[in-house]
Amino acid sequence: MAPRVLIADKLSPAALEIFKSRGVAADVKTGLSKAELLEIIGQYDGLAVRSATKADAEVIAAAKSMKVIGRAGIGVDNVDIPAATKAGIVVMNTPFGNSITTAEHAIALIFALARQLPEADISTQAGKWEKNRFMGVELTAKTLGLIGCGNIGSIVADRANGLKMKVIAYDPFLTPERAVELGVEKVELDDLLARADFITLHTPLTDKTRNILSAEALGRVKKGVRIINCARGGLVDEAALRAGLDSGHIGGAAFDVFVAEPAKENVLFGAPNFIATPHLGASTAEAQENVALQVAEQMSDYLLNGAVANALNSPSVTADEAPKLKPFIQLAEKLGSFAGQMVDGGLTAIEVTYVGEVAKLNVKPLTAAALAGVLRPMLAEVNMVSAPSVAAGRGVTVTESKQEMSPVYDSLVRITLTAEGGQRTFAGTVIAGTPRVVEVKGMELDAPFAPAMLFVNNLDKPGFIGALGLLCADAHVNIATFNLGRTASGGDAICLVGVDQALTDSQLAAVRALPHVKEARVLSF
Repeated sequence: MAPRVLIADKLSPAALEIFKSRGVAADVKTGLSKAELLEIIGQYDGLAVRSATKADAEVIAAAKSMKVIGRAGIGVDNVDIPAATKAGIVVMNTPFGNSITTAEHAIALIFALARQLPEADISTQAGKWEKNRFMGVELTAKTLGLIGCGNIGSIVADRANGLKMKVIAYDPFLTPERAVELGVEKVELDDLLARADFITLHTPLTDKTRNILSAEALGRVKKGVRIINCARGGLVDEAALRAGLDSGHIGGAAFDVFVAEPAKENVLFGAPNFIATPHLGASTAEAQENVALQVAEQMSDYLLNGAVANALNSPSVTADEAPKLKPFIQLAEKLGSFAGQMVDGGLTAIEVTYVGEVAKLNVKPLTAAALAGVLRPMLAEVNMVSAPSVAAGRGVTVTESKQEMSPVYDSLVRITLTAEGGQRTFAGTVIAGTPRVVEVKGMELDAPFAPAMLFVNNLDKPGFIGALGLLCADAHVNIATFNLGRTASGGDAICLVGVDQALTDSQLAAVRALPHVKEARVLSF
């Protein structure tokens, strides 16, 4: 029997034709209520959506035959990925189908801000002819600051260079070589804030990028700067931006995305020289055609052949390889996440080394899992399939190496990151099917991964362990595991602590203030 797919949101008719031509039965039923969706979802092997249909835990629980959910677009906020993973459902997106469209929308908003086009239109059509009121600025020779210079940001940079703007970019994963190739100057965030006449954001929303333009950061921007956000709501402190617009310190802003959507009301609405559009970044006929075609092709390939592309929760692994690779995929991703959370920026190279029995396996999905782990702390939407191209797009060199003989462990995975601060190495293994960390900074230890962990690098001096334990006790943070490593007595030491509650910023600051502490970080897995 042919697999069945439900197209629950409006897609290009070409998607339906692709499903049919590949031998997949597809029904188009848009605008379903949740009750209606729950009633029929159990009949389908695949679900194709955009952003309207919510594939939440309840819907996924009712989807007894579901094998794949395809999102025509990038964001998957409307899909409960943990629930889908638990149910064995692959979740796919189409991360590159609307890049040009979104970049062009950002450029359009730059022009609209520079020449006050919306206000001038309203005034003129009202018969006012206020020619002297709308004094604009030229883009030529102005400095454009990009926060994020990945796929979309690099397209904006290309267009801005064509407009004869000076382009500077803040992106921790942008290498100097890639910056030269794109014709941009790589800078730190403080430098960008001080120099940019226009700032446009092109980064996903993660814990590290949330409110990257905070009230404090907005206080340091160049007077009269114009800010454009076509990326994600939450990257800019909206209330602080409103204050800056009202005071005149910020010359204008144009937003396509907001913290709460649909944005029926917002603190920014009505602010002077503020332009709002209703999340139109991907809204062109060409972009919608591209993502519809891509999601139909990906879902068909998976349902008919088992091929996995752009999956957010599943590696590209054959059925025969899966049992052997599964624990090492988990190890590679967790170890990569550990490494990614330990590097603040300027990443230039990632080397993954496989030692022992694991070197005899198909390591490509392991390397993809490691890359996804490394990049995800800064790029939330990266996945095992897109991670290699994301790394290449930022000029990050990725290498693999194998050593068949392992002196200690049957199998060992080692990840070495090269960044502005030098190199950092992390190693792990699988013991009884469970991933474990066995080496950090050249120091041996043996620690399981926990959802919340505390990493501390300190001098090996008496009293440190007691002081750390007392601090956690006073903060009501329960310690689940405690593992140590050191170079030599009195020398460099590390501890990796599994905790039941993640430490707050103030609690982490207290750890960093302890005697002999060189570095402390909160990790999550």
